[in-house]
Amino acid sequence: MTVVLVVDDVPTMASQYAYDLERLAGYEVLTAGDCKRALDLLAGSAVDCMILDLEMPGMDGFEVLRALERLGSEVPVIVYTGTGNYERCIQAVRLGAYGFIDKAEPMERVVQEVEAAMERKRLRAEVAALQRKLGVETSLVGSSPAIMRLREAIARVAPVPSPVLIIGESGSGKELVARDLHRLGPFPSGPFVAINSAALPEHLVESELFGHERGAFTGATSTRKGAFESADRGTLFLDEIGELPLPAQAKLLRVLEERRVTRLGGSRSIPVEARVVAATNRDLKAEVAAGRFRQDLYYRINVHLVRVPPLRDRISDVPEIAAGFIAATCERFGMRTRKLSGDALDILMGYDWSQNNVRELRNVIERMIIAADGDVLRAEDIPPDILERSRVPSRVAAGERGFQSLRLEAERQIVIAALERNEWHITRTAEELGLSDHSSLLKIMRRLEVRRE
Repeated sequence: MTVVLVVDDVPTMASQYAYDLERLAGYEVLTAGDCKRALDLLAGSAVDCMILDLEMPGMDGFEVLRALERLGSEVPVIVYTGTGNYERCIQAVRLGAYGFIDKAEPMERVVQEVEAAMERKRLRAEVAALQRKLGVETSLVGSSPAIMRLREAIARVAPVPSPVLIIGESGSGKELVARDLHRLGPFPSGPFVAINSAALPEHLVESELFGHERGAFTGATSTRKGAFESADRGTLFLDEIGELPLPAQAKLLRVLEERRVTRLGGSRSIPVEARVVAATNRDLKAEVAAGRFRQDLYYRINVHLVRVPPLRDRISDVPEIAAGFIAATCERFGMRTRKLSGDALDILMGYDWSQNNVRELRNVIERMIIAADGDVLRAEDIPPDILERSRVPSRVAAGERGFQSLRLEAERQIVIAALERNEWHITRTAEELGLSDHSSLLKIMRRLEVRRE
């Protein structure tokens, strides 16, 4: 049973919340009238989520958040306030709170926030477990719907030894997905061989892929295995496969069909058992129509398709991705770890990252670390080109609109994006957003003035 701790110095408010949460969601609810009692309960009880009043005499909610950070607690905290001072709520989120609500909001909304907080905690634990299994660098950082769909696709496709085609924009993490497919695949202990098709000189493509015998061409002073033989009982990752010249495409098709390679200058066919994972940022259907890519090869490598979402489709993952890059970069440079200020994070989340996706974010974080004087990466440390093109150029400019206005706009963008993904099908969209039914979504649409043109 889910255990929720409600911390409020007004006993009637705490009791009412406890009653409503037990009635609506079946939670077991503990209450505490002060922060010291709350910390004692956390130490002695298996609490799943805390609802914390910020405005309390003596030790207030901010002190509780700081204490939880010192203790390394992973219990998600939702702060609430009856004063309408959302600026203090924002401060609480920066101190580690999951989110915030107003005491006047309906209890159904409170239950949704609790469920979302616990789901995020579960996802983080799952991602951490996967990272331990898959290694330090993985494409699966984040808990957005887009990255969850990617994780599900990888888990579904990985055990099957058939070819996989990964499509996604430059810098979105296609090679990392390929490595995840390998580590979760049928030959995880075998070799992972990565070939960048775009970087191969045309006269060496076939030699790199299929190998050559001594004397096969000028400079071939010894026999050499190709990528297929090197990846035997493992995974061969062919990045930017759309760049392969047509003659190499024909030979690649034959190898995929026969599972045998013949080295350049040789006559003996060699059996190979390598799982082929290909990737491209091109539209291969258009390349087929233009005669630049073989149709039969396209269908041969496209047995399973995995789409890697661009970073702009999972902007909510930017904080976690950025934190990972900061930690990794500081460790690589031998520096103390840095933190990202709220202003800087707002600006980074207001940028669309269409130039180079996750790779671009990594480069920007490194530039910020080099530019920063202190332990906090601030807005002024962000490269000028990112500042100029961010939808949130500065908190000063955005602050004039007020937090409530910004919050409503963010909610509206989330709802519209979900509706577009589901072709404005109300029930499907409500399910994706985790709402109880379609009528809940319709109410939200009316409140946010969302309607289809």
